[in-house]
Amino acid sequence: MSEQRIDGDTGTPDAGDSAEELLGRALLDREASAVVAMHVGGLTLARELTIIFHGRRDLSTIQTYIALGEHGTGEALSPNELLRVPVYLDLAQADSRRAAQDLYREQAGVLRETLRAADTVLSVWWEPLTEYAAAQVRVERLIGATVELPAQLLMPVALRAPERELMVAAVCSARSLTAGAPPLGIACVQQEVAHVYPLTDDPERCLEDFLGRAEAHAHRMADRLAAQEASVERFLELSGD
Repeated sequence: MSEQRIDGDTGTPDAGDSAEELLGRALLDREASAVVAMHVGGLTLARELTIIFHGRRDLSTIQTYIALGEHGTGEALSPNELLRVPVYLDLAQADSRRAAQDLYREQAGVLRETLRAADTVLSVWWEPLTEYAAAQVRVERLIGATVELPAQLLMPVALRAPERELMVAAVCSARSLTAGAPPLGIACVQQEVAHVYPLTDDPERCLEDFLGRAEAHAHRMADRLAAQEASVERFLELSGD
């Protein structure tokens, strides 16, 4: 992924037609591409995010990225500042420019509210995670991190308890925004164990369940290691005869 430069005025989906015009040129002009952005502020954990839509004629979708902080017109963002998320604008059903503008406002608004909901739920996990981990919990930037997750990250931040190697993050499934908000969940990850819980589940119940899963996995690994060691011992006995 190359560096992205925001081409037009940023703002909410109701901030005027400049964003729609840029997206329209990206879809209609053979050589054109557009990168337009929308700020999402007032978040509890992420503080501020910028949604970035990248449209280009030779792409099959209008790709969506999330960046930490507020970014504006003319600003260039490098790949290590952008988290690609699998949710997409779809303006194909618009039969006029006005209809496309309405679709853009609606779909961008859905994504904005999805991010706000995920940030709120993730912040609710802070206290239970601190209690169950019995250790310090911090907000961690995840763009570019090599973290094995069972689903796609929705936001470039997560809660992490480093002493327990335990991480909690908001994740989503792929979805065109014409179908509404993407399916969301909260992923718990600890070393080789990962599980996604519904966004509406009780954090304490989820953590209790997940720590039980992690403990069961640790026992299975210990039994497997013991069996492997026993096998090697038997082999060495045979080799010594």
